[in-house]
Amino acid sequence: ATFKRRRTTELKHGRVAMYATMGYIVPEYFKFPGYCSMTSGIKFADIGTGLSALLKVPAVGWIQWVFFCGYMELFAAYQDPDLMPGKLSSRFVVGLTTIKSNNLSGWVFGPFGVPNAPSIADPELRKKKLNAEIANGRLAMMAIIGMFFQDGLTGSAWGDWALYDASPLRAFENELGVQAPVGFWDPAGMTKDGDALAFRRRRETELKHGRVAMLACMGYIVPEYFKFPGYLAPKAGLAFEDVPNGLAAISKVPEAGWCQWFAFVGALETNIFAADASRDPGDYANAGRLGLPFADGIDDPEKRKRGLNAELANGRLAMMATIGMFFQDGLTGSAWGDWALYSDSPLRAFENELGVQAPVGFWDPAGFTKDGDVDTFKRRREVELKHGRVSMFATMGYIVPEYFKFPGYLSPSAELQFTDVPNGLSAISKVPALGWAQWFVFCGLVDFGLYRADPSRDPGDYENAGILGVPNASGPMQDAEGRKRKLNSELANGRLAMVAIMGMMFQDGTFGNTGPDMWGGLQPFAFETELGV
Repeated sequence: ATFKRRRTTELKHGRVAMYATMGYIVPEYFKFPGYCSMTSGIKFADIGTGLSALLKVPAVGWIQWVFFCGYMELFAAYQDPDLMPGKLSSRFVVGLTTIKSNNLSGWVFGPFGVPNAPSIADPELRKKKLNAEIANGRLAMMAIIGMFFQDGLTGSAWGDWALYDASPLRAFENELGVQAPVGFWDPAGMTKDGDALAFRRRRETELKHGRVAMLACMGYIVPEYFKFPGYLAPKAGLAFEDVPNGLAAISKVPEAGWCQWFAFVGALETNIFAADASRDPGDYANAGRLGLPFADGIDDPEKRKRGLNAELANGRLAMMATIGMFFQDGLTGSAWGDWALYSDSPLRAFENELGVQAPVGFWDPAGFTKDGDVDTFKRRREVELKHGRVSMFATMGYIVPEYFKFPGYLSPSAELQFTDVPNGLSAISKVPALGWAQWFVFCGLVDFGLYRADPSRDPGDYENAGILGVPNASGPMQDAEGRKRKLNSELANGRLAMVAIMGMMFQDGTFGNTGPDMWGGLQPFAFETELGV
């Protein structure tokens, strides 16, 4: 009943939206001649298109609309609960009683809403048409809402968004730095308040950080190929060639050097490159092209804009680059060092372990191994292997009984034959209490006796188990590469089996399906064959 009500509502909204969409488009090209309201002197030509038309409707017009819609909804185009959703009919009501009459009620609507027109006889064609109506109605609902928004903000259903001058983004979308392909990009919404002073301060900060980052990137690269001759600090006996590249250089700077840096940067900030509220962000009176003090600027405004946009883009790239250099330098000892040198990484302990396979390599999105605890990793690997092996048996246990079952009795005392045990989860109900006790004892003997974990051996490698886990069989394999490939295959197959058995159990528990029905015999849901799917 709820689905039917929602489908009826969807159809009704879709039909109204299709009319509304046409009502936006048609008046752009055609309007009726004459008067819409003779008493008010309103002509059809005087009524605007879209939301502005609402202002022209007189009070009596709204009353007419309410009565018309109510009449259609309750009487002329009534949704009979006994008919399929969207199949409307007429009814004649006196008081609270519906009068059955061939002349006054019972009219149904055929194709295109024509009263008492014959329906489409071909069921497949009819279904296709009804599905098309639902799809078009859904599209129309999206379209009319879009038209409402664009009309309300720009004054026309397909108006120019440039007319939406109330948007706080209008203040900044023509600023420097608004470049293809993203245009004005502010995913954090920092400019949504339209505060021009805050935007200016952020732009000055961005320019300053970008310029410093570009110098920093050059400071990482140039010393790899060139260093000044002579001494950086003669009193300290520190030559330029003694200063390493990257972050390691910080340890070589004497205290007086830090003071010089502080004074130099302060002098630039407060004097030569002092911010001026009357000039653009980053535009200093004493700095010209390339930031050279007292140099000439670029006179051509288009060329100047292009150069400033390039500076912003390069500065943004340099900020990303220098942070990457800092991290790589700090972790590997060089701005472009080999990550293999990052020996302190907790992942180093496990990236050559079994199970590290293409295409993801060492995959630990939850960060379980980030502490580098070898004992914990080993315990988890043992658990993973055990679960994988059990899951492979369980998956086989779902499939094999569909094609073969042992003859004879599973429990002679209970007169329970193997053929009496159903497949899947329903088999659990057939296991007698003594059977559960036997299972518990058997698993305990296997876990604590035959296949007992040994800390001196690899996870999952048991002294009494050989190839394929056969007790006291030959093994281990002498071929080291072949053995590694087989163990990796076991891990991968076990992981797949864990996913498979969980899927089987869920499908079995939800639908009661096992065997071939599990992979092709699902019954359709209550509504998945309905119109609109």
